Amino acid sequence: MKKLIGYLKSSQDPRCPISDLAIKKLEKQGFHVMCESGLGDRIGFKAPHESSRDQILSAASVIFCADPPSATELAKAKDDCMVISFYAPFEPGFDLNSHIDKEKSGLRVFSMDMIPRTTLAQSMDVLSSMASISGYQAVLLAAQKLPRYFPMLMTAAGTIRPAQVLILGAGVAGLQAIATARRLGAKVEAFDVRAAVKEEVQSLGAKFVEVEGSTDDSAAGGYAVEQTEDYKRRQGEAIANSVAKADVVITTAQLRGRRAPRLITDEMLQRMKHGSVVIDMASSSGGNCAGSQDGEEVYRHGVLIIGDSALYLKTLQDASDLLANNIVNYVKIFDNGESLAFDPEDEIQYKSMIYPKAEDK
Repeated sequence: MKKLIGYLKSSQDPRCPISDLAIKKLEKQGFHVMCESGLGDRIGFKAPHESSRDQILSAASVIFCADPPSATELAKAKDDCMVISFYAPFEPGFDLNSHIDKEKSGLRVFSMDMIPRTTLAQSMDVLSSMASISGYQAVLLAAQKLPRYFPMLMTAAGTIRPAQVLILGAGVAGLQAIATARRLGAKVEAFDVRAAVKEEVQSLGAKFVEVEGSTDDSAAGGYAVEQTEDYKRRQGEAIANSVAKADVVITTAQLRGRRAPRLITDEMLQRMKHGSVVIDMASSSGGNCAGSQDGEEVYRHGVLIIGDSALYLKTLQDASDLLANNIVNYVKIFDNGESLAFDPEDEIQYKSMIYPKAEDK
């Protein structure tokens, strides 16, 4: 397979998946880069080698598009083409056939949201890259909306106590949120069903809200797993006590392919102080907080609930640069020097490939 990579413009995703640095890295590896006209308009980036969509589809041996191309578009692609996108095959109702031309010889399709969340895959893990930005932005948004200071201040008029921030979920987004809230001077508590993150939480200066007896599945790829009913009851009691004290609650808990766990109930919201803020980062998959609506600000019992699962888009330039780097690092694992090849023994390649699988052959 010749090393010509083409980037298609997304109609839904405003990020630019290519940068000057990414192009230099790809060209150093022997790639020729083609970009659809207007690819970087949203961040003011003028890509070299601009081409039409049809030209890229017919010429590129590797195609990246944040929106999965349709089967009709892939009918125009070369044989033995690699297609890389975000297919979210774990979502209910996903239909691979609408995106695959099974008559295309040698077609291989990869979904970057299926890259395993392991140490070896960190440099190409887009979900973690975006989660880190989102955790940072969640705290800045909360600080802007909260009608109080974050740090403790001693003034001539009196002492202002620090804001109390509770982070629910201590994955990549949660840990970044903890670090940012601490930098702003808040007192921070954090909860996670994964006991293994306790030391990380404490190392950032936050108190870990611990509930014993969780099911901690190390094979879940870094995601939380479903818990027993007894654990959920005790978890709810512990969270309710912390929520009642909090000025800000940031929720990040998601279960891949399933509805987000409900961590903050309506009764908990009634116990929160008037003017408190909840940032629900799981709002697109049902929300961790009662009343949460994705992309909206809602007041409930005097508490402001902001649902936003795409906070990384508020830092669009950096989100674009990180995405571009993730793609370069991902493509590199297929490169054997003269061409690109799929290695079924490589865990990252195998787990992120969604077509063909054994049942498709």
